[in-house]
Amino acid sequence: MSAKSAFSQHIWFSLCQQFRLLVGLKSSPRPWHFPLLSGLCTGLPVLIGAYFGHVDQGVLAGLGGMVILYMPQTYMGHRMLTLVVCAFGFAACYTLAVLIGGVGWVAALVLGCISLLVNFACRFYRLPWPGRFFFIMIAALASNANVELAQVPSNLGLLMLGSMGACLLAFVYSLLLPVKHCEPVSHSPVHLRLTPLWAESAVIGIAVGSSLLLAIELGVNNPYWVPISCAAILQGTSVQLLFTRQVQRILGTVVGLVFAWLLFSLPPNPWWIASTIMGLTFAMETVILRNYGLAVIFITPLAVLFANFILLGQFPAEQLVSTRLQDTALGSACGFIGGLFLHLPWRVLRDHPA
Repeated sequence: MSAKSAFSQHIWFSLCQQFRLLVGLKSSPRPWHFPLLSGLCTGLPVLIGAYFGHVDQGVLAGLGGMVILYMPQTYMGHRMLTLVVCAFGFAACYTLAVLIGGVGWVAALVLGCISLLVNFACRFYRLPWPGRFFFIMIAALASNANVELAQVPSNLGLLMLGSMGACLLAFVYSLLLPVKHCEPVSHSPVHLRLTPLWAESAVIGIAVGSSLLLAIELGVNNPYWVPISCAAILQGTSVQLLFTRQVQRILGTVVGLVFAWLLFSLPPNPWWIASTIMGLTFAMETVILRNYGLAVIFITPLAVLFANFILLGQFPAEQLVSTRLQDTALGSACGFIGGLFLHLPWRVLRDHPA
């Protein structure tokens, strides 16, 4: 076989392997009924808000219900402790971002510091997927929300009510459906050298904060989506996975935007919003560990719905949908560049993926 033929076969094999990574479905370790619990935790607060005529407050509480995604497949005590700690982490990220974030470089600095601390804590205590992502998402949304100081305590209370409601549902779920084969639990922090762990966290903080600052400097109308996309790309644990995540996120966002446009073309109705959030959460959790790109199709309209209410309607839903693609491309580029500093030969840490 000639060298040219061998090279052509190698290229073809690499392309086929990359295609399988993009569209292939993996097995999920989570039981089939867990997505039902996830949809209930995020949708039930919205249903309650719709009943009382305050769907915007229900959506904020539903965002707190996303803490259910951090429930590990372990024994009761460990899973409840994990959920409660993550709930207080959600509250801390929201409070710091909405009180200190402000606008301009201050918001970028605060978001970068939050990302640094969140990554350090998640890695140090072995928090599994989705790791730092939803903490950064909440902080990014809060840093761009135009909230009066007097309204912060009530908003924080709604976020915590949603999280505590998810903890209560998780408790009942654990009683009814106990885990038959628990994952091994480490009761001590991960044994890693703190210097490289701080270095990795600093790189992630700089990447996320810089992505928000770049979006602000470029005059992006809704800059919160750029750091969210950046944080999502940084979830990759290798250069190949970073590239795969970037392609999946952009393609998934394109399809998700079409899906979101179809959803927003329907007449607005509080009960429709609640059922849509519940259905999108169920679909996202069903496929997120199987194929990330497929999950982005459902994450995109879900995030647009959350943003439209958390940002207090300061941007029309149509405008939020129309600008998502360029924000995704910009954030994905920032995340890919930041990931190169983590996973190329000069990487600072790779023995425990975030």
